[in-house]
Parts: sequence; structure tokens; C-alpha cells
Amino acid sequence: MSENGRKRPNVLVTGTPGTGKTTTCSLLCDATGFRHINVGELVKQKNLHDGWDAEFECHIINEDLVCDELEDMMEEGGNVVDHHGCDFFPERWFDRVVVLQTDNSILYDRLTSRGYMDQKLKNNIECEIFQTLLEEAHESYAEDIIVALKSDSVEDLSRNVSTLDEWIKNWVPRSRARSSIGLGGV
Repeated sequence: MSENGRKRPNVLVTGTPGTGKTTTCSLLCDATGFRHINVGELVKQKNLHDGWDAEFECHIINEDLVCDELEDMMEEGGNVVDHHGCDFFPERWFDRVVVLQTDNSILYDRLTSRGYMDQKLKNNIECEIFQTLLEEAHESYAEDIIVALKSDSVEDLSRNVSTLDEWIKNWVPRSRARSSIGLGGV
């Protein structure tokens, strides 16, 4: 078990809307048997929000309510959390933080096909251009657990799922990894 008692890791998959988070998480959970937690859907289902933002056409997430709702599940491990933001989750929850990144022209097409327009489209494209979510991940989590993955194509998606599945299969809880180091690598 890890220092926090988990027998299985937790993975956060983040990135600008349209980078393939939900598809990646769904396929990864199919491969691993892990629980897929789509934070946006959870917020809607459990009313974990403070109303509606008309300009950006989305709920205003109550981060405290979301964290309270997820706490017990995260302690168990075996979760793949799917959300476009990452800075409000407790650092202790995650063993791997994945930031999906997509070429701006591809992202533009994906978002316009979803009906994103005007300010919402502009803000999301700028978020990707300036690598806002990668920077947020680096400000919120240990460097050694963050990985940025290209997510432009079906081939990228398949490779990303395989890479993460392999990482999960080879995951060693931190306390066991530390005790191995303390025993001269034995």
C-alpha cells in the first residue's frame, strides 16, 4: 500500500476542452477497470455548483463541494478523474497528472463543431496556446508525476491510453518505492 493507504493509483486527466479527456478516460477505464469520474457530469448530477455562468454557458463549480464529494473515492484509489482544471484538487489525491494537448487548428475545429462561439471559443483556444493547464499542473503538483501528452489524432489517443495503462500496471506505491530505496534498492 502507498503512504496514503491506496493499493491502486489515481490519475487526473486534464486539458483544454476538446483535447480528448473524456474519450481518453473512458478508454483507459475500460482497459484498467478503474472508475471514471467526469467532474463536469458529477457537478450536474449532484448539484455541486453555485449557479450558471451565462457568458461561458457552464455551471460555476463549487470546488469545496466537489472535493467533499470525491474524498472517500479518492482515498480508495483506482480512479481516473476527468476535468479541465486541476488546481483545486488536493495534491495527495493523484499519482499521475496527465495534461492532454492539441494543435490549435484541430482544437478550433473540435470546439466549433461542439457549438463553441465567440468568447468561449477564444478563451479556450488562448488557454491552449498559452499552455495554461500545463502551467497550472506544474504549479499544483510534484514535477515527477506530471506528463503532457499530444492528443491530435486517433493514433495519439490509442498511444496515450496504452502508455497510461502500462504506467498503471507498473505503478509502485510511494511508501514501497521509498522503502526499497532505503534498503539499498532491494
